[in-house]
Formats: sequence, structure tokens, C-alpha cells
Amino acid sequence: MLRVAGIGAGYFSRFHYDAWQRIDGVDLVGACDLDSAALRAEVPNLAHFNDASVMLGTLDPDIVDIITPPSSHAGLIRRAIDQGARAIICQKPFCRDLAEAQCVATAAQAAGIALIIHENFRFQPWYRALGGMIRQGDFGDVMQVTFRLRPGDGQGPRAYLDRQPYFQRMPRFLIHETGVHWIDTFRFLLGEPEAVWADLRRINPAIDGEDAGIVVFSYSGGRRAVFDGNRLADHPATNRRRTMGECLVEGTDLIALLDGDGRIRCRKFGDNAWTDSGLIAPETGFGGDCVHALQSHVVEALKNGTPFENLAHDYLPVIRAELAIYESHETGRRIPL
Repeated sequence: MLRVAGIGAGYFSRFHYDAWQRIDGVDLVGACDLDSAALRAEVPNLAHFNDASVMLGTLDPDIVDIITPPSSHAGLIRRAIDQGARAIICQKPFCRDLAEAQCVATAAQAAGIALIIHENFRFQPWYRALGGMIRQGDFGDVMQVTFRLRPGDGQGPRAYLDRQPYFQRMPRFLIHETGVHWIDTFRFLLGEPEAVWADLRRINPAIDGEDAGIVVFSYSGGRRAVFDGNRLADHPATNRRRTMGECLVEGTDLIALLDGDGRIRCRKFGDNAWTDSGLIAPETGFGGDCVHALQSHVVEALKNGTPFENLAHDYLPVIRAELAIYESHETGRRIPL
């Protein structure tokens, strides 16, 4: 059994703790947060701590799952390294800035400890399916991937207050908090981008950061990916947070459309008829149970010695691309990566 301890309590931590309790070969042994009431509400039957060092020293976990804001990441990662954890999972956005992220990534690597960034969208079942189709050549040559973010949760003075109120005061919001998911997902589908161009804007005056914008990613061979985000607009779905929008993959031989319910429909180039791919994604958890999928991936890699996805050093290009997006918006230029 792998012993797991979590640090953090809040809206998204519930998906982490729920997933750990559904993974075979794992024992969720404890959790820590400064807010003991929130922790008891999230995981009532665990050992609770309000000091991470005390918890790590007491429980000696194999896996430490950090589910806290970026300002706390570096310190908690160093504590977990000192405690001798075999693997550390850290939520995104990763650390406060690129320099801090590089520093702790290097420290974990030097200690021989796997530091994995909890970037779970690439683990959503529809993107795993689309990625498999791309790699086996179903699309022919992929020309463009387009994602339209349309969760419809950003209108009015009470936008985000019921779920994640800190969203309102983030000076950089759409890309830093949300669009970063698709920076990494596009990397999973197409590889590393060569350049970015961005046009961002704020529509809702109740928030501090941008809540809409378009980003174009350039890839080798003339391929493109487009992130078209607008948190005030919506899309048809029984649960608009399931996919948070719609994705179109266009190839020379095949076109695929991901809808808001997680279905993938395909049509051959030149045809008008769409065919359902037959993908049936889990209804459990968040986003097709992608938190469970990511955590299961870490457990499998630890047990079998298989490679980890999204090790911290491998994730640094995501932070660089995010910074380049804001630079592009501020300067009006296409930014090489």
C-alpha cells in the first residue's frame, strides 16, 4: 500500500480526496490545512493536522498531494523533499513565478523525488482519445486544433463567488488560472509550440483580470492551435463544467468535434455525415474523472517504474508559454518560444 497525505482544503480538494479513496493500493492516511473546519468537512474520517511539518513527520507518506495556492508551493515541496516522500503532486498554477518553479523542480530532481504538476486536463478521457487518434494517423496531417472555452459562469457582480471567490481579485485570470490547461493540453496533442500571439480583454468590470481572449499557437509544419476563451458565454451541455467548451480537431483526412457532454463525433473529409466515436466517459468526479486518472497514473508509475507525465522540469515550458501570452497581449507582437 502507498501511503498518501494531502495538504489543502477547499473547493477543488474534494476531488483529490475522493479520487485517492477510490484507487486500489493506496491508503489516504491524513490531511492538513490551516482551516480545520474546512478539512473536517472535506475528509471527516482522516487524521487531521494544521501543521504540514508535523503531519509529514508523523505519517511518513509515500505521496504528498499539495492542493494549496501558489504562494505556499515552494515551502511545502521543500518540506516534502526533506521528509523523503517518493512522489510529490502539486496543483497548478505551479509556484509564484518561473524562477521559483525552476528552483524547486531542480531540488526535487537532485533529491531523486518525482515532482508531478497536477495538470489534469490532458488526462480527461476525450483528450486521451483524441491524442491516440492523432498518434495513430487517423486525421492524416493535423492542420488545426481549436478550443472554445464557454463555461458561462462569469457574468454579473457575483461571478465566481459561490465556488472560487478569489477568481475576482486575480490580476491575471483567464490565461493564468484557466487557459493554462489548454497550453498543456495542446502540448499533449501537438507537441511544443514555436510561438504565440494573444489578444486578451476584460468584459466583466466586477473582476480584476482578463476573462476573454484569443490565443494562437504556432507549431512546426504550419500547424496551429487556437484557444478562444470567454467565461461569460456558454455552450450547450448538461454540465457546462464537464468539458467547459467545445473542441474541433481538423486534419486532411478526418475532422473530430468534442461537444459539451464529452462526446466525440467524426466525419471524413468531404463527407457531411458525422459518426459517434463511441467514447463513454465516466460521470464520476471532475471532468470525466481526470483527477482520478492523473493520480492513478502516478501510482502506476511508482509501482511499475513507468515514466511520469508532467514532471516539474517538463512542465516549465507551460509557464514560459503563459508568460509569452501576456507579453504578446501587452506588446501586440507574436512571441517566439
